[in-house]
Amino acid sequence: MRTTLLDTFQALRSSGKKAFAVLLDPDHVSVSEVPMLVARMEAASVDFILVGGSLIINRNIHELVPAFKSLTDIPIVLFPGSLTQIVETADGILFLSLISGRNPELLIGQHVLAAPLLRKTELEIMPTGYMLIESGKSTTAHYISNTTPIPHDKPDIALCTAMAGEMLGLKYIYMDGGSGAEKCISEEMIQQVSRHVALPLIIGGGIREGATARKIWQAGADVVVIGNAFEQDKDGDLMQEIARVKRQLNEEIRLKTN
Repeated sequence: MRTTLLDTFQALRSSGKKAFAVLLDPDHVSVSEVPMLVARMEAASVDFILVGGSLIINRNIHELVPAFKSLTDIPIVLFPGSLTQIVETADGILFLSLISGRNPELLIGQHVLAAPLLRKTELEIMPTGYMLIESGKSTTAHYISNTTPIPHDKPDIALCTAMAGEMLGLKYIYMDGGSGAEKCISEEMIQQVSRHVALPLIIGGGIREGATARKIWQAGADVVVIGNAFEQDKDGDLMQEIARVKRQLNEEIRLKTN
């Protein structure tokens, strides 16, 4: 029986093992760069490749996903900002409902339009409660979504929002500071959500060094997402640093559970 992405994420959650993902903006990546990027990701033991964004100007995503699929077995997961970002050759799609906001189009409206299109594909649908968290400045995601992010210092609001998402039947929680976030989501907020919500917890935004990734993982994140920092990491030092932190943490977890 085929192992699904949900199986993989739930296994991370139940075992305590940590994973990390790279988020690629198709406007900032060319197809010619794919072999080099794959080499860097595989050397750093990246677990998932997310592709997409809030605002995409060209249709590069439809060439990038097949290019990555032809060179690596790392799962490719769509992180869609619109219907134009549905690519059938990916492994799965984060079916993002922006539960931190009150914009009906991003809570359910776009999903109604996408549903018949997705039903015709073999993409694994990943129902995800997406929560934007205030990160020190207004980001593209905040502007495009026309919503107010959850305040950085209000972990109780984040907790209640995540709990509601879980009760609605969503399968993942993704808390994000947005592209170019100045600060990462607080450890207190991550701890609150992780302790009281059983869903796999994905955290992104503002992670620029291994020490920060360690704190976020230790606070309760199952998957850490690197976006802008990956694009700026031309020599691959950050990726190797985060890979080392992940290996160390997973070894510590293994020793504790044995």
